[in-house]
Amino acid sequence: METRHDVLIVGGGLNGPVLALALASGGVSSLVLDAAPRADFARADFDGRAYALALSSRRMVAALGLWRELEPKAQAIADIKISDGRAGYGASPLFLHFDHREIDEGPMGHFLEDRWLRAALLAAVDACPLVEARDRARVVAQRTGPAGVEVTLEGGETCAARLLVGCDGRDSQVAARAGIRRVGWDYTQTSLVCAVDHDAPHHATAHQFFMPQGPLAILPLPGDRSSIVWTEARDRAAVIAGLDDAGYLAALRPRFGDFLGAISLTGARYAYPLGLSLAERFVDQRLALVGDAAHGIHPLAGQGLNLGFRDVAALAEVVVGARRRGLDIGASDTLADYQRWRRFDATMLAAATDGLNRLFSNDSPGLRAIRDLGLGLIGGLPALRRGLIREAAGLTGNLPRLLQGRPI
Repeated sequence: METRHDVLIVGGGLNGPVLALALASGGVSSLVLDAAPRADFARADFDGRAYALALSSRRMVAALGLWRELEPKAQAIADIKISDGRAGYGASPLFLHFDHREIDEGPMGHFLEDRWLRAALLAAVDACPLVEARDRARVVAQRTGPAGVEVTLEGGETCAARLLVGCDGRDSQVAARAGIRRVGWDYTQTSLVCAVDHDAPHHATAHQFFMPQGPLAILPLPGDRSSIVWTEARDRAAVIAGLDDAGYLAALRPRFGDFLGAISLTGARYAYPLGLSLAERFVDQRLALVGDAAHGIHPLAGQGLNLGFRDVAALAEVVVGARRRGLDIGASDTLADYQRWRRFDATMLAAATDGLNRLFSNDSPGLRAIRDLGLGLIGGLPALRRGLIREAAGLTGNLPRLLQGRPI
């Protein structure tokens, strides 16, 4: 196979371009192939979607040269408050408070709107000589050999490289064509995602209310705005999603409460069915999976994008390290290092979010008493609380260099 690039990356959402930039920072070239038109990702208007960037993810974004532009548009996370509750009754008086002042590193992370992050990634990819990005490029076939991997695009064109990376989501066709099976289940829940304006300031505090039907996250954005990730039972969510804006707000208000004053919708509304999806392995012959292509978890901890960025940082470090040692970047032992680094962490987080969702998404009086007591106990143990704050900030475990804010 004649190659013009070192790595082929299938999927141009967020993880794909970040991986391309991370590889380029270590001198590795890549071609990013995305089936969607670029115009779908290049809109400048606010559409209601935002992401939680843990401190470690923010450090990686800074190490890749993007944070200076993004910081003025991001909202720092000073505090996180977690509580049990019911619609119309407010939060439990027992709640868990994560205060960023309990750690030395500063804010636990930032919330950043989708439109700003995508625009910054598109501009950085366009400016990087080691990255080529193509939209409307649908991969329909792939084959691997001892020396490389080749993909066929719709229309018959072929592209070859030393390594193929699937960044193409939970329904990854890269994984499917490689025969990689998935384990998981449907939660019979749907996340309703939107943003609201509110009268009172949020004081850089994120809230997680655990309701019987599923968690409600209220995530601060710049100004008096917040992003909402509202989980409901599938049937009920379908009814709410079909309401007009007035009806939607009428359903949200009893769950949201009045602690931020009057609220109104801003931007678009989205609905995402929820389930757990974990690839049985993250690598194959000359192939690696990253982000949702490897693991799709419940959004209640806001860690989905951060989990993908951890994959990116680990894979980039492994590939760049192999290149510098004169080794084959797509060899089985190279990719085995990536899988060892990432699979356990991803599996444990998937299990943790699954367990939390099952524990809190019900109205059992016995379980409610136990979990409220648990929140109170954790809140009363400073060492454990600080450990959980550091975990939320992405500061624990064997961190790749980029997640430490260091170049590869």
